[in-house]
Amino acid sequence: MKSAAFLSAALTVSLGSASQAAPASAAASKDKNPPLVSVPSSVRSVRKPVEFSEYNLENGLHVILHQNHAAPVISTYVLYRVGSKNERPDRTGFAHFFEHLMFEGSEFIPRGTIDKYISGAGGNLNASTSFDRTDYYFNLPSHQLPLALWIESERMLHPRIDETGVETQRAVVKEERRRSYDNQPYGSLFEELSALVFEGTPYQWVPIGSFQYIDKATIDEFRDFHRTFYRPQNATLVVAGDFQLEDTRKLIEEYFGPIQNGSPIPRPSFQWDLNVEGKAKDVVKKNTPLPALVHAWRAPSETDPDAYPLEMLSLIMGEGRSSRLYQSLVEKKGAAMNVSPYCYLLEKTGMLAIQVVGQSGSSLEELDQLLTEEINKVVADGVSEEEFQKARNSMESQFAQSGGTMSERARTLAHYSMFYGDTSLINTELDRYLAVKREDLQRVAKKYFTAKGRFTLRYPLPPSK
Repeated sequence: MKSAAFLSAALTVSLGSASQAAPASAAASKDKNPPLVSVPSSVRSVRKPVEFSEYNLENGLHVILHQNHAAPVISTYVLYRVGSKNERPDRTGFAHFFEHLMFEGSEFIPRGTIDKYISGAGGNLNASTSFDRTDYYFNLPSHQLPLALWIESERMLHPRIDETGVETQRAVVKEERRRSYDNQPYGSLFEELSALVFEGTPYQWVPIGSFQYIDKATIDEFRDFHRTFYRPQNATLVVAGDFQLEDTRKLIEEYFGPIQNGSPIPRPSFQWDLNVEGKAKDVVKKNTPLPALVHAWRAPSETDPDAYPLEMLSLIMGEGRSSRLYQSLVEKKGAAMNVSPYCYLLEKTGMLAIQVVGQSGSSLEELDQLLTEEINKVVADGVSEEEFQKARNSMESQFAQSGGTMSERARTLAHYSMFYGDTSLINTELDRYLAVKREDLQRVAKKYFTAKGRFTLRYPLPPSK
């Protein structure tokens, strides 16, 4: 599922990976809290349609309401159409930094108490940032819906942006980058790959941003970023779970209706050319334990019709131990430790990539040759009927098992609404995958897996002393 892949993609920066971004109870909730409402396994194969209603407030806030009375819980989800691609090249990391800053409180919420309000009410929270969006969610008992709406409206209307909060979060974000990017083996991989594949676009820097730009930023610049992007017309609010429709509509109008909009929201403008010549780069790091190689190509955006066969092709090529590349490079030839495919399709751009980590003793030249051979086979011969049916079954299984929690449904509804302009895809997108024909997979392989357009990123072993 494109929506699921997008929401959990490797480049998403989340509070769950930064323990100091919010107090421990909030950060830990992502891993420890069980699903709120699960779909029984007996009905997963025939999932009922997700019913919802949607409307706009006068100030432009888009609202989606999904009622489900199976358990006395609600999820609120606010999606802002602002991510790292909306930043200035000399102020990268703003969107992610702001995700942290929004937990500082507001004029009427004391510093550091948002998580205390939520955990004290029996709930949990989190947030994340990607190239295209920033999101915030609360999971709470049903009767705590006013609390969630009040906090989100406060953060939209007048958040706490002051020297104390900014300096605190500067330290948090810098430590997060050190831990997750700079000090991890292959930690710079997606940053290096984005710079190669997305060169010349605002997607060429990743959401974590750069130390130097966050250090240079002023209080006024952060306040201006909030005024520019954290506005009703740039947001979608979803409430999912056990609530009364009319009461909830009144609450939303009460908390969000008075918030005013400003000038039109600036959007980045650039040309996304798929027919470019690829480049190669070696990244030499002291902490590289095994040789690694990535082949990557430019791809269309997530709403392009080719997105569906490309996702299925990516699954066939490298997803799981039975995939074509794992069987060839790992099981049969023993040259690789693992293979990881990326079908990373975004609002305005896309990337197809295959990462291979070699065995001890394998050379980058060997990995490059073996990977190229397997790619050329798919281009020349396509995929087998067995592989095709397996991919179809996998997509059906993903859709049948998705939407088990109110939080997941809320995220998916918001994503389809904001980036596809069609919220009903939550019930119908599977049909688009099942409409893909086997010959479509070879067609897109020929179209995108070109030798000219291939980008190569290599992690050689560091020189021995």
